[in-house]
Amino acid sequence: MEYVTLNNGVKMPVLGYGVYQVTQEECERCVLDALQVGYRSLDTAQSYFNEEQVGSAIQKSGIPREEIFLTTKVWVEHYGYEAAKSSVLESMRKLQTDYLDDRVIIGTS
Repeated sequence: MEYVTLNNGVKMPVLGYGVYQVTQEECERCVLDALQVGYRSLDTAQSYFNEEQVGSAIQKSGIPREEIFLTTKVWVEHYGYEAAKSSVLESMRKLQTDYLDDRVIIGTS
């Protein structure tokens, strides 16, 4: 796997697996398959409604969390500091992780 070093020193895999439009029924299996073949970057979002399945797959994979670069996105209605903070914490709960490698807030400026 090739990596790029971000300006904060974090190494990010250049190839990632996204779960946009992957159904809840298929998501866990798809993420497990992706991890088994070597993917180490996973991208999801609250609006995909499959964060819990991604988290379950990570847990079942047996791959240490620090080897996986995990990205999610905050839904547009959770703008503002407190709402965004609460939303990120909920995503972390669903993803069964105590940290995220990247978070993006979708909204208007």
